[in-house]
Amino acid sequence: MKSRPVRLRARTAAADQLTVRRHNLSVVLSQLRDRGPRSRARLAEETGLNKATVSSLVAELVDRGLAGEGEAERATVGRPGQPIRLDGEHVVAVGAEVNIDYLSVLVLNLRGDVVSEKRLALDTARMEPALVLARLGRLLGHALKGLAKNDIRPVGMTIAVPGLVGVGTGIVHEAPNLGWTDVAVVAEIRRILGDPPYPVILDNEANLAALAEIEGQGPDRSADLILLSGAVGIGGGVIAGGQLLRGASGFAGEVGHMRVRAGGPPCGCGRQGCWEAAVGLNALLAAAAPEHDPVRDPSLDVEKRLAEISNRARSGDPRVLDALTEIAHWLAVGAGILVNVFNPRLLVLGGYFAALSPWIAGSLHDELRLHVFAGDAGGTRVTFSTLGFSASARGGASQVLDHVFQDPTLVEPVGGHHPVAQEESV
Repeated sequence: MKSRPVRLRARTAAADQLTVRRHNLSVVLSQLRDRGPRSRARLAEETGLNKATVSSLVAELVDRGLAGEGEAERATVGRPGQPIRLDGEHVVAVGAEVNIDYLSVLVLNLRGDVVSEKRLALDTARMEPALVLARLGRLLGHALKGLAKNDIRPVGMTIAVPGLVGVGTGIVHEAPNLGWTDVAVVAEIRRILGDPPYPVILDNEANLAALAEIEGQGPDRSADLILLSGAVGIGGGVIAGGQLLRGASGFAGEVGHMRVRAGGPPCGCGRQGCWEAAVGLNALLAAAAPEHDPVRDPSLDVEKRLAEISNRARSGDPRVLDALTEIAHWLAVGAGILVNVFNPRLLVLGGYFAALSPWIAGSLHDELRLHVFAGDAGGTRVTFSTLGFSASARGGASQVLDHVFQDPTLVEPVGGHHPVAQEESV
């Protein structure tokens, strides 16, 4: 009768040791990501763990392919230190995006290197959801075959879609610009790929782009940031204290449907005066070019179309320049509302806003100050994304890899089982 509690306590103690071990592995791996290569002694000093524990943790991270040893450092006293660096070259995640005029797939490794990337120009709004997902499945299948040739299996996959998505259900509830309602994206992609053994996650494209931008802040991931993605629709991702703001039902950030222009043009959602109807890509193209101009053809690559708009602006095309001035005005109106509400440290403009930033930035900065109550725009700094149209796919892959940093035991060891030693906590 007395032996059962003893066994339960033993199991609890072992479970506690596993939890502490995972936490300590995460601390060391995150330190390598944020601070770069460093010796075991330095890791012990920075993390507060003893040297024996750090050596054991490093050995396990190396065995899991998450860390590696560099060349010995020259030391003035004693033996040279052996720097430990972040590895994870063969630990990858897949990010994919469905947007109005393209599909994209990006593979990212733990070090943040892009392993492969493919974007396909496609007028998805004119296609049935099943056909769009079939095309996406082919793109994903091609990327996965490339990984399999090198004996690499992803740790997970994230699919980005513009609109109201159920992260837990994998269903796109409403995506007006795509014309999708209650589309079971994750279930269909899993079926197409043969039910892969890793998680497949669905998320909003602007949320994922915001996560990609916060990753770009390096060790300082606690910033307050708003990401505005400029495409046919306007998405918003809000980062508060380093955490993505999802809202009560997971639909936070649908800023494109703020009503900013009474009597403005109709929006794809069926309402009138929405922000994205004033500053979305279609609004720009309609103002900048006649109806049958190739820059308005959604079946052509969006970056090539924007490059042509840039060329026309550079050559002084008055219609294009007037259109860009109008876009900057309404962009400042909506951005001013967001800055007044959230007071972010950074306002990051992505998508087509970044591609055309030389002709938007000046007017936007000037007008934003007029629309923000606090002086100097509340201290908000406006920047333009450098990630191009890869931001959402990259953010999706980064989100998966972040789970590895939180729990490195998700990656199987190469050299076998690691027993749980008596572990100190930090």
